[in-house]
Amino acid sequence: MKKVAIFGSTGSIGTNTLNVIRENRDLFTAVTLVAGKNVEKLIEQIDEFKPQNVYIRDKANADILREKYRGINVFYGDGGMDVVSNLDDFDIGVSALVGVAGLKPTYNMIKKGKIIALANKEVLVAGGKLIIDLAASFGSTLLTVDSEHSAIMQCLNGEDHDKIDKILLTASGGPFFDRKIDEKITVEEALLHPTWSMGKKITIDSATMMNKGFEVIEAKWLFNVDPSKIKVVVHRGSLVHSMVQFVDGTIMASIGPKSMQIPIAYALNYPNRLPNSVEKLDLFKIKTLTFEEPDMNKFKCLRLAYETINAGHSYQIALNAANEVLVDSFLNRKVKFTDIPNGIEYILNIIDRQEIRNIEDVLNFDKEIREKTYAFLEELYGNAQHTTSI
Repeated sequence: MKKVAIFGSTGSIGTNTLNVIRENRDLFTAVTLVAGKNVEKLIEQIDEFKPQNVYIRDKANADILREKYRGINVFYGDGGMDVVSNLDDFDIGVSALVGVAGLKPTYNMIKKGKIIALANKEVLVAGGKLIIDLAASFGSTLLTVDSEHSAIMQCLNGEDHDKIDKILLTASGGPFFDRKIDEKITVEEALLHPTWSMGKKITIDSATMMNKGFEVIEAKWLFNVDPSKIKVVVHRGSLVHSMVQFVDGTIMASIGPKSMQIPIAYALNYPNRLPNSVEKLDLFKIKTLTFEEPDMNKFKCLRLAYETINAGHSYQIALNAANEVLVDSFLNRKVKFTDIPNGIEYILNIIDRQEIRNIEDVLNFDKEIREKTYAFLEELYGNAQHTTSI
């Protein structure tokens, strides 16, 4: 039986991972659950899955858990995260924490030589070659949980990577593919994703197509391909999860239901597939599949992501850090939707290339960029709290 540690257990990926475990209790057990603020949901998960270790961000919530569960280890805060991500009592770590917060825990698990089911794309956006090289040196296996990268991994199974002509990374196009993007876009509108149910941050990233930009960077590192060979293809049905075109013209596609349980289960039980309760596709009902090209000028975040690949590692760190600050500010109704791409572009234009030698350099530069982004917002809006229209 494989022991699983879930970093981000109360989020969308975490709850889907627990669904996989629930359906395969003879194969997996959840030994560690790591959450942020949602103590109520974490308590429900503890009661059902009986983990040995749990983490919650705040001490007050940790005290509640310690009082309620005397037989399990409870961790909290930065020190607690460092301890729980360095534990040795699990086989697979699911990295599903939101944003750069997932970088150090994943780094710690890699140094332990663990198998990592990677759902946090910011780990590779911010960590880049450092993470890839570290995994190789410590014998850690990175298995992607993103539906798109899982699809690419499956299309490449048994194939010679040198024969790749293009990776065709599919995108839903988000809620604004057919709509003009302007400053009137509300938080509610941006959260109305047409095909997927995800956390708020990743849903906004999908609306700006930054999420796809991050996935381009992630694909570069995961599959060791030149970014010129990675093409984003808008497929609004979200049934073709991605494709690979080979030098002989053949296109291999991964087509399946819109369910994150499938790539999660594939990573947890790699390379063997597991049956599930997800409704299967009926191709006769689908009838047609359509593909379109994204407008790089309209979706500036996607263009900026491509540009940072050529600009260097430090620019990818800046891309992610500025985006996290601006998306959070938008969700809290402090800035306009259009401030997200414009703010990122501003930050990328004012910084200089930095030498990134280790994870500490990544985190220090990330902090510096966040401070610059907050300063940009202060200059833009002053002390006033900007509120988007509802």
